[in-house]
Amino acid sequence: MNNRNTTVAGIGAICVAIGGVLTAMFDGDPATTADFASAIAAVIAGIGLILAKDAKPADPVVPAQPPANNV
Repeated sequence: MNNRNTTVAGIGAICVAIGGVLTAMFDGDPATTADFASAIAAVIAGIGLILAKDAKPADPVVPAQPPANNV
């Protein structure tokens, strides 16, 4: 949870997936079926977004300094 944007997107993906399944299950229409495969894929994607290690600036490369001449 390094970046709140990806964490919020992951939580949103999980909520939408679960909400879609619950809506299909309890809408009162027996012809409606829940798409569990898509819901599982969306939940896994949401977990991936929550656990993502977001890009951060790389450490600057420090050039090697030549050895000092102690003459």
